[in-house]
Amino acid sequence: MVAGASAGLDGRDLDVGYRGVQVVHAASIRLRPGVVTALVGPNGSGKSTLLRALVRLHRPTGGEVMFGDGTSARSLTAKEFARQVTLLAQSRPTPSGVLVRDVVGYGRHPYRGRWRADDPGGPTAIAYAMEVTGITGMADRPVDELSGGERQRAWLATCLAQDTDVLLLDEPTTFLDLRYQVEILDLIRDLADQHAVAVGVVLHDLDHAAQIADEVVLLQEGHVRAAGEPAEVLTEPHLTETYGIRIEVTRDPGTGAISTRPVGRHTAQPKATGSRQR
Repeated sequence: MVAGASAGLDGRDLDVGYRGVQVVHAASIRLRPGVVTALVGPNGSGKSTLLRALVRLHRPTGGEVMFGDGTSARSLTAKEFARQVTLLAQSRPTPSGVLVRDVVGYGRHPYRGRWRADDPGGPTAIAYAMEVTGITGMADRPVDELSGGERQRAWLATCLAQDTDVLLLDEPTTFLDLRYQVEILDLIRDLADQHAVAVGVVLHDLDHAAQIADEVVLLQEGHVRAAGEPAEVLTEPHLTETYGIRIEVTRDPGTGAISTRPVGRHTAQPKATGSRQR
């Protein structure tokens, strides 16, 4: 643990842009240990840009990224920061001919000197990361021979091997079938509940956000439209205004689970009984 860097991560009044265009406007977000925070909103609302600003891949033109104890993220070296925060990006270049176990080992870069022997905790961290993502049996396969879903799990294992207190994930269920979507969402919840990791995750599926998040940040055109518990943020007025389409929200009276339903021209009315099936 780097002295003075812990207790989650804050983005405070962040302005972020590139190529002269401001994409995020005075956005604030708090990531706390043991808490899953989901970022949701339409395409182009600034979700991924905000996440990349938190991990220092975009430099804010205003505001500050701070650790929860008040330490500025700018005060850490790249290697010190990488021991605290990691990001699973939407896409990464796939190395040709590199074995899965070696790709997962890339996550150990903040702990290594010139030689791998400098990282005594590496083998255990790599084995754990492959086990929890279900890729142990793929360890000796070239990563470029994996399916899209398998490759996504390998990159997630790389992030877990980095062993940070803050984990940022940009659409981690992309390319995954239903089984692995559920397993990745369960893993995110386990990391927060069992390991006190502060998790920030961009999700397009509003029901997934409702299921796993403690806090939801709803972004609209680069502004934080609403933030708080899922039931406070995922409301019909908020979602309908933000997405520009009527979205119905229901809540299970027994479990309290939130479900959302976008209403289009062909889903507004139930099909007539006896209608021809295609």
